[in-house]
Amino acid sequence: MKGPGLFSDIGKKAKDVLTKDYSCDQKLTISTNSASGVGLTSAAVKKGGLYSFDIGTQYKYKNTLINVKVDTDSNVSTTLTMLEILPSMKTIASFKLPDYNSGKLEIQYFHHHASFTTAVALKQSSVVDLSGTVGAHGIAFGAEAGFDTSSGSFTKYSAGISLGKPDYNASIILADKGDALRASYVYHLDESQKNAVVGEITRRFSTNENTFTVGGQYALDPLTTVKSRLNNSGKLAALLQHELKSKSILTISGEFDTKALDRTPKFGLALALKP
Repeated sequence: MKGPGLFSDIGKKAKDVLTKDYSCDQKLTISTNSASGVGLTSAAVKKGGLYSFDIGTQYKYKNTLINVKVDTDSNVSTTLTMLEILPSMKTIASFKLPDYNSGKLEIQYFHHHASFTTAVALKQSSVVDLSGTVGAHGIAFGAEAGFDTSSGSFTKYSAGISLGKPDYNASIILADKGDALRASYVYHLDESQKNAVVGEITRRFSTNENTFTVGGQYALDPLTTVKSRLNNSGKLAALLQHELKSKSILTISGEFDTKALDRTPKFGLALALKP
């Protein structure tokens, strides 16, 4: 990918530090790859008192990537990704069975100073999503919109700006049809960007509500990383992630309410094995 990136990349670095890999579930994932390029992934998840299982396969042939996943609810999800059908373009087609109305076709175009995305739902009442980003030298401006062709109304529209440098990244996004304003700032403490601090504030105009979250991540050693976050509601979360061996990762996370210490804390455990 070249250029300023997609609109979804605006604010993504702050979101990853504050939310990525945090979980209160128990999950086991096992992935294998064959010499022919076929990958197989199976996952078991315990969420509350419910268990779910899925198995997926991935096959890559030249510039085409095929993903198929089957879960315990008899859903079959298929994603077909094709690169460079035209220069600097990526095409993604996805659908889920037995939900025949879940089909979606997405086209992404990347330029040195701009990127555009068009996504169309493949059903009778099509919803069209459009997004675009322009920028250079670490500055990016972007916007997205969703339009329902059956009702002739917008389902969403957002706009954002980001400023990225080697040691920091700042972004402001006006989302939810102008109802929410979210600003975030990430400061990297080292060149590898494994150590960082982040702050994010969200203002929701309809409810006159402000949410402020601070967090950070720190690499204890090349194989171990700790993260934490705290918001103005008193929710404190932390995780420890350790690479047991090459690409096999153990993640332990937890969350509790500092304003209600009598409540039972939530804990999550995830083990991803890649033999």
